[in-house]
Amino acid sequence: MTTDRTAGRLGPLFRCLTLFVALAAIACVMVGRLSAAERWLTSYESAMESARETGRPVLTIFTGSDWCPHCRTLEDNVLASDAFQSWADGRVVLLMVDLPQHGISQAVRSERSQVCIKYGVRTFPSGLLIGPDGQKIALQTGYAGASPETWIAHFDSHLPAQPQPDMVSASRVLPSLDKAVETAKTSKRPILLLVSKSGDSTASSRVASLINDPEFESFAHDNFVVASVPPADESGSQADQTMEMLLGGVELAPEAVELIVTDDGQTPLFSQSASQPPQRIVSGLRRFLAARQSARNVSQRR
Repeated sequence: MTTDRTAGRLGPLFRCLTLFVALAAIACVMVGRLSAAERWLTSYESAMESARETGRPVLTIFTGSDWCPHCRTLEDNVLASDAFQSWADGRVVLLMVDLPQHGISQAVRSERSQVCIKYGVRTFPSGLLIGPDGQKIALQTGYAGASPETWIAHFDSHLPAQPQPDMVSASRVLPSLDKAVETAKTSKRPILLLVSKSGDSTASSRVASLINDPEFESFAHDNFVVASVPPADESGSQADQTMEMLLGGVELAPEAVELIVTDDGQTPLFSQSASQPPQRIVSGLRRFLAARQSARNVSQRR
């Protein structure tokens, strides 16, 4: 009898707790969506102004939020994903051109429609990469369920190269093999080369992302002299012959970044693809340094 009364009194309490937990969960989801939404500009002029100030292209999504099911699927599957938000941060300005059936004024509808007309966009959803000069760089129409990585890759391959002087000064990366060799002589550290083809925007983006990764940046500059250099071309210069030797005579593939460690700038001691995640690259370099130190210890004991 006592148990029945207790259960009767506790029933409303349990229902209140359940309701509170459900409301808290909804609030967390809404906060996450609001946080993601804050990344997107809705004014074309504001987006282009930001692009001119930062030098970054504008990734524009054309959508119909209250009538286009594929638009909502793209937002849920790709635009709201951690992979997309991580990729977009620091690379592009985000602009959402939404043309719903309801909820916007005729003036706003006209303004947004003009953007569609300007760039010839007739399919929703569409993603368009626009340069700071207002020129169209790349367009992707529709959405058929591609993964975030696949969808992102289309635009990533069209991103312009990161400005080399800013990248070098910000990350303390030397711009040539000769300077790296000269610095290594005084610092007594091995040279870490990041080799990629000049003008390769995807490779340049990968180099910039790697040298700005906190773990890689800290580890590399504590243990190496770091330089970002192009591979050999066909000029036949001494520098090109040296780079050819460091690459083992293998031609660097498009979009590829090769990481090479050398003491003298001529003999490769270690190499691996720098297109891997930064954590894996750092792990490989740690193993190289550990093996190098172990070999030195053995040599000293003899």
